[in-house]
Amino acid sequence: MSFFRDLNLSAATAGFVAVLVGFTSSVAIVFQAALAFGATPAQISSWMWALGLGMGLCSAIPSLVLKQPVMVAWSTPGAAVLATAGLAGGFTMGQAVGAFMACALLIVLAGATGWFERVMNRIPAALAAALLAGVLARFGLQAFAAAQTALPLVLLMLMAYLLGRRLLPRYAVPLTLAVAVTFVVARGQFNAAAVSLELARPVFTAPEFTLAAFVSLALPLFVVTMASQNLPGVAAIRAAGYDMPISRLITLTGVATLVLAPFGAFALNFSAITAAISMGPEAHADPKKRYTAAVACGAFYVLIGVFGAAVTGLLLAFPKELVLAIAGLALLGSIGGGLHTALRDESHREAALITFLVTLSGVVVAGIGSAFWGVVAGALALFVQQYGLRKKPA
Repeated sequence: MSFFRDLNLSAATAGFVAVLVGFTSSVAIVFQAALAFGATPAQISSWMWALGLGMGLCSAIPSLVLKQPVMVAWSTPGAAVLATAGLAGGFTMGQAVGAFMACALLIVLAGATGWFERVMNRIPAALAAALLAGVLARFGLQAFAAAQTALPLVLLMLMAYLLGRRLLPRYAVPLTLAVAVTFVVARGQFNAAAVSLELARPVFTAPEFTLAAFVSLALPLFVVTMASQNLPGVAAIRAAGYDMPISRLITLTGVATLVLAPFGAFALNFSAITAAISMGPEAHADPKKRYTAAVACGAFYVLIGVFGAAVTGLLLAFPKELVLAIAGLALLGSIGGGLHTALRDESHREAALITFLVTLSGVVVAGIGSAFWGVVAGALALFVQQYGLRKKPA
């Protein structure tokens, strides 16, 4: 099978790092969202099963078919919206599941009609690259901010990364991760007590459809998923130079969400952060073989789904500073590439810079994240600066 010929250590490690970053950075928010609807421990485990299975299969299968790195994740801002709205509205788990299914149908509609892809096609490449750089740069900042609480670990990882980039550039990230894990274990900072051998079991919850849940849960979940997740996700795909059937893939995430919603999958979407890890040069020297990193990531996500609490505990056993630092270092190349693409065209430079800064700010307006407002601000700047101008004759 060509997949095993194309797979190498750096690609497999990139897949693991993507899972480590994507899962540990937001799993607490997902737990909070589940608890907001009164979830039992069994239902929380079922959420992990449904989300892990959905993310894993929606990443691995299309990646194998297309031979391109398709990266799907859960909607982190969507989980935050659910955690807040669930507590405020007093919704039951059945009503929440009904809202998840309604959101899934809206995602399917957005993909099947192609309107979301048409909107993305009208965003200039410079603004899309600036959007991606702004999303990723927050993780770069967090990597070095982690030095405030774990200076020895972060310095060691930085030195390991720099030496790796000089001596073995293709394996700089795997070597850095290995050094960090060894250091953490040697110092007794690995929380082995968090690991427990348990398998997740799916728990079916019958959906209950109400207008209040549709307005308070489904619509906000759909908006933030499309604006704060799928928008930068498509930007990541295009910045990496891949040409994928965006509409069909969005439809796939909607269908998967619809099927798995009764078991706890609230919203599946394109990933931006973990996608950049798997689509970057650190994953594989050959862009045509980077799909193997996405397949590896998908396999790890499926393991999370199947083993549920056991894998959750394993990932959470690492210090948070290790996760932040490895994420920032793994994304340095993608951040630099995004900024280069965003700023190289002088006619788009200022608008791209505005997009980058607004996105980096993390501002949230009307419950919608900075990725959406960064594009809005950049597009407005571009409109003001260039509308009505005609190119001068040569």
